[in-house]
Amino acid sequence: MNATYTLTRGTAPLLISMPHTGTFLPREIAARLTQAALRLPDTDWHMERLYDFASTLGASVIAATHSRYAIDLNRPPDNASLYPGQDITGLCPVDTFHREPLYLVGQQPGPAEIQRRVEQYWRPYHAALQAELDHLRALHGRVVLWDAHSIRSVLPRFFEGRLTDLNVGTADGSSCDHGLAQRVMEIARSHPGYTAVLNGRFKGGYITRHYGRPSQGVHAIQLELAQLVYMHEEHPYSFEESRAAALQPLLTEMLRAVLRP
Repeated sequence: MNATYTLTRGTAPLLISMPHTGTFLPREIAARLTQAALRLPDTDWHMERLYDFASTLGASVIAATHSRYAIDLNRPPDNASLYPGQDITGLCPVDTFHREPLYLVGQQPGPAEIQRRVEQYWRPYHAALQAELDHLRALHGRVVLWDAHSIRSVLPRFFEGRLTDLNVGTADGSSCDHGLAQRVMEIARSHPGYTAVLNGRFKGGYITRHYGRPSQGVHAIQLELAQLVYMHEEHPYSFEESRAAALQPLLTEMLRAVLRP
């Protein structure tokens, strides 16, 4: 596989980004990984399936094909920390979210290889993302970037206890208009079966922070879901139809809300 992303173009002023849904590992990387890593436990599983209603809204969707273990598309290319002082994984991770080593002894990528991965995997995704944002903004004058993520509901490395179901991030209000974020949160809180928070543990990664420019007509929102609300969190990480079916109307309502001027 050569393409590092898929892009389905819509007509509405909405682009859904899925930077961590990919599962492909190039052979030269896979051969150096541990058995724990080859299970891809930190994938944002089933994002395309969960958001399969996006086409009915006219949304464009860009989704990574390659695993975040090849490179993390939601980190800055210089690997600067998004959460200074907090434990995070980097641009080319070397351990899982449970601190298990990704690479066999002596097989971690060095600086030259990391830079090659930036050029080969990171830049094509971001070039396509930027081009689609430019295209939609030219058509509509305004566009919303929805960065779709999910993570295990219990991960002591990153947060205490069970994660909130719906974690909305707007980089502390800098990546989209305040009213737009409040509209999303009102919808989330109107569904009592789910918990929701704005700019809690997950405020938005590189994509939200870099592309969100409200003054220029680009509004970026990240939604980090607790995976328990739509799937089984243990290997083989299967999709749970009934949970997903309950969640999808809420996601649809949120996205319809961001489409309103």
